[in-house]
Amino acid sequence: MSVEVRNITKRFGSFTALENINLTAPDGDLVALIGPSGSGKTTLLRIIAGLESFEPVDGADILFKGTSVVGNRIGERKVGFVFQHYALFRRHTVYGNIAFGLNVRRGKDRLSRKIIRERVMNLIHLVQLDGLESRYPDQLSGGQRQRVALARALAIEPRFLLLDEPFGALDARVRQNLRRWLRRMHDEIKLTSIFVTHDQEEALELADSVIVMNRGRVEQEGTPAEVFHNPKNEFVMDFLGNVNLFHGRVESGRVLFDQSADIITKSSNKTRLFVRPHEIELLPENIDNAGLPAKISRIQLAGAIAKIELTDTNNKEIFVEMSHEKYSVYKFQNGDSVFAFPKNSIVFPEDYSI
Repeated sequence: MSVEVRNITKRFGSFTALENINLTAPDGDLVALIGPSGSGKTTLLRIIAGLESFEPVDGADILFKGTSVVGNRIGERKVGFVFQHYALFRRHTVYGNIAFGLNVRRGKDRLSRKIIRERVMNLIHLVQLDGLESRYPDQLSGGQRQRVALARALAIEPRFLLLDEPFGALDARVRQNLRRWLRRMHDEIKLTSIFVTHDQEEALELADSVIVMNRGRVEQEGTPAEVFHNPKNEFVMDFLGNVNLFHGRVESGRVLFDQSADIITKSSNKTRLFVRPHEIELLPENIDNAGLPAKISRIQLAGAIAKIELTDTNNKEIFVEMSHEKYSVYKFQNGDSVFAFPKNSIVFPEDYSI
């Protein structure tokens, strides 16, 4: 089921949390809402679920599969919501937590105990908690509790799933394992899902599409590859991964920045040149007098890539990443004088304001 948001604005007193938001979560996709704290991600999620109201401006609407749900009560929307801090019932077992939404149904929506048990046990198997159905939340790890919360949200057979920082309370290792598991599970059940995160790596790894938010606005929407490799503005470029910023000017179709380094562009006179650390080549010699002179201040060799910090002649930091294989060719050391050569850079006009 697709979810569409049209012209949504939300204010808390004089503070505008959301400003004219328009976005779509296609049927069966896993969509990430990403942005810094205060960008409006959770507020938007709560509005979609029906937990928050929004400003009654012209054209404002929320549609599930093309049908407006504005005015529908929370229960009528059939939304599965997973909170960051689990919100499990401490006095209920794993089974009791997952079955809760089914047990409280009344009238024609009431299910038999047999059907409830079959559905709950199937979900326990789906979230890989077999044999733990009699345990209480305080007997579970953080990752297990989050899977119980997810199973509870799925038990009511929601039309789609909303997840608010689902891995925010977990340590790095558990987060990594759980998000891979969530991706596999999503590919199995194909339930349209929207999840909020401030973790760029999490969004780019998990999502089919990414919506980048800032100050209550949507800055860019697209696939992970699109928003990472073709950012629309400085904010998106800077937010999605580490980046080096150079200031420069254009002369005869060439951008001159900092000192002698340059790169071809068709931009206007003043520019900001953004270069990701892995897009900077580091050499001991200034080939064609096109490199930026710098000195190595720190080398970090732990991990899958070598990370090198430089300081240029103006004491500005430059971050470089390269493979260990390439590092072994030059064997750079702290204090070495080197030259940085930016590659595949992205240029934005100087007057853009984040």
